[in-house]
Amino acid sequence: MGRKLKIGVACGGTGGHIFPGLATASELAERGHSVTLWLAGKDIEHDAVMDWTGKVVTIPAEGFQFGMSLRSVSTVFKLRKAYKLALASMEKDRPDVLLAMGSYASYGPVQAARKLGVPYVLHEANLLPGRAVSLLAKKAHTVAVSFAKTSYYLKHAHIETTGMPLRKQLQDASKKERVERKAGCSLRILVMGGSRGAQVLNDIVPKAIAMAAEKGGKFEVEHIAGLQETEAIEAVYRAAGVKANVHHFVQQMEEIYLKTDFALCRSGAATCAELAAFGIPALLIPYPFAVRDHQMSNARIMQDSKAADVIAQEDLTASWLRDYLVNITENPVRLERMVSAMKKRAQSDAAQRLADLLEKVAG
Repeated sequence: MGRKLKIGVACGGTGGHIFPGLATASELAERGHSVTLWLAGKDIEHDAVMDWTGKVVTIPAEGFQFGMSLRSVSTVFKLRKAYKLALASMEKDRPDVLLAMGSYASYGPVQAARKLGVPYVLHEANLLPGRAVSLLAKKAHTVAVSFAKTSYYLKHAHIETTGMPLRKQLQDASKKERVERKAGCSLRILVMGGSRGAQVLNDIVPKAIAMAAEKGGKFEVEHIAGLQETEAIEAVYRAAGVKANVHHFVQQMEEIYLKTDFALCRSGAATCAELAAFGIPALLIPYPFAVRDHQMSNARIMQDSKAADVIAQEDLTASWLRDYLVNITENPVRLERMVSAMKKRAQSDAAQRLADLLEKVAG
C-alpha cells in the first residue's frame, strides 16, 4: 500500500494481548506507517515495550466485572473515565484505523474510535471470544481470529482468520532447522505453566518425570517455574538423575523451542500458536479458572487435529503422567505423527496477515 497510515494498536493488559499486538505494530512500523500503542499502565507492559520507539498512549483501565457489587459499579466509572481520556487523546491525533487486541484495555480506545468514526478491527486470540471482544464486536469493521472455529461463537458479518501474531524473534526462529533428537537419546521435555508459573505443574510434573525415569525413560528437562521457588523442583530432578534446567523466566524462548521434543504446558492462545510454529507436540493441561474455560476449548481444537493430548487439571496425577510419559517414549511413530499434525497448524505469517487487513480496512 503506497499511502502511509496512522494506526493505533490497543494491546494493553496481559502478555497474551501485548506481545501479539506489539508484533503487529512492529510489522506495520516496518512498512513505514506511523503506529501508536495504546496501553493500560500495567507492570508487564513496561518491559514488553522497552524497545518500542514509536508513540505510546497510556489509558489506565480495569477488567470487566459482572453482577451487582461495589467493585462492578467502580469498574463502570473507570471504564467511562478510560473512554473520556482516550477520546481526548484520539481527537488530537486521529488514526486512520484502530486494532484492538481484546481485554478491558481495548474499551476506552475502541469507544473513542466509534465516537470519531474511526474504523476498528478486533483480534480474538482464543477459540471462545472474550468478554471485551463480545461486547465491542457489534460495530467493528472486521473481527480477526486465531482459530477459524471462533466464527461459530461470534456473530459478525466480517470474520477473518489471521492466526496469532508471534514476536519477530520467534517467527524468524521457527523457520530454522530444529535440533533433531537422535535415536536412543533422551526425550527433551519443556514444562511451563504460564508467566506466573503453575503450582500444580511444579508439584506433579517433576515427580512424574522422576517416576518415569525409574521405569527406564530417558529425559532432559527445561522447566519454567515462574515466580515460585525452584529449589524443591531441582531437588526432585537431581535425586532421580534427570538432567534438568529450572528457570523462573526465559527471555529467549526460541532457543529452547528449537531443541524441545515434547511440551507439558497450559493452552493459552499464544502457547498454542508458538508450539505450532515450532512443530512441538504437547500434553496440554488447561488452566481451569480461565474466563469461559477458554483454555480447554483451545486445547480441544489442538487435540481434534491430533497435534496434542489433553487432560483436565483435576484429573492430573503423578502416576497417570508417569504412565503417559512412558507410553510416549515407547511410541516414537505416534510422536512423529503429532509433530506433523502440529506443524500443519502453524500460522507463522499472522502478523503480516493482520497488518494486511488493517491496510485494507484503512483503504
